[in-house]
Amino acid sequence: MMCKPSLCGVVLAAGASSRMGTDKALLPWPPAAQSAVASGSNTLLSAAIRALKPFTQSVIVVAGANAGRLADIVESCCAELVQNPAPERGQFSSLQVGLRQVLAGGYNTAIITLVDCPPLCMASLQKLNSAFEDALSAGQWGVAPENNGKHGHPLFAGRNLIDAFLASPVTSNAREVKRANARHIGYISVPDSLVSLDVNTPEEYKALVATFHHSG
Repeated sequence: MMCKPSLCGVVLAAGASSRMGTDKALLPWPPAAQSAVASGSNTLLSAAIRALKPFTQSVIVVAGANAGRLADIVESCCAELVQNPAPERGQFSSLQVGLRQVLAGGYNTAIITLVDCPPLCMASLQKLNSAFEDALSAGQWGVAPENNGKHGHPLFAGRNLIDAFLASPVTSNAREVKRANARHIGYISVPDSLVSLDVNTPEEYKALVATFHHSG
């Protein structure tokens, strides 16, 4: 019988947030808790860390030039901060920085998410976690959520998929690597409509907040 995977969370938060005009990691989340943002206790970053914690032994946050702004939140959430020395190379470089840290910590699997993707509900994450264990036992490399035909985050990645990411050139991207290894990755239907959403502009964040309040 295959051993239970030693999961490490990876939150990619090194982007410059140029289109947003403010660091996306620090945006209020859940949006109803605006008053707690000053302490960092309710931000997209803290929400991402809290969502991954029940399923992981550790959570790594990959930052860029914003590392100083994120450090207090990462520490208060008992996560680990690593800095991409050259975030201008793109998001895939941050993924590789995070995954190298995963392996350096002795973990063999990872849950990867983007800081601007609001976390899924606990039931969906539990479903993905169970499906991931089954997938690894069946020789698959990973699973990701799907809703209404759209794929999203978080991505549960086994060692083979991690190795595929790390073996790819830094000029590649995660989508290309996943497409090249599509036969090894399963997509699990979840009820969260947020599964494929990310936030790049103030207008997108405003629309996301409206969607959150409507669904609540």
